[in-house]
Amino acid sequence: MTYRSARQRFGALCCTLMLLFVATAPAHAAMVGTDEVLGTVEAGNQRAELIALMERDDVREQLVEYGVDPAAAETRIQNMTEAEIAQLHGRIDELPAGSSSVVGAALVVFIVFVVTDVIGATDIFPFIHPVK
Repeated sequence: MTYRSARQRFGALCCTLMLLFVATAPAHAAMVGTDEVLGTVEAGNQRAELIALMERDDVREQLVEYGVDPAAAETRIQNMTEAEIAQLHGRIDELPAGSSSVVGAALVVFIVFVVTDVIGATDIFPFIHPVK
């Protein structure tokens, strides 16, 4: 056996082993569901909304007040997973806007109705007698 023949056999053996190991990884094909596509699109939209929120001056001032660099916060939003974006976006939507609450709004409406009953403009509450 010559040197060239041994080298060719070794090369053939290496190629055969590489093909065996590479061919053992099966490929799976499946349909991509609408939910998956919409989830990805929705996460992208939520990420864009959060970044737009970060660009507001009042938000940037509040971040600086808390000692957070706004550029670092935007970088962290870019690096968040879809689940983290959805969680953060959901929590922001749950927070009351302008530090008001539903109870406060209901109380204001109740007081307006009481005042209109007292002046005689409405008759909503039977226990309130209008001023004469």
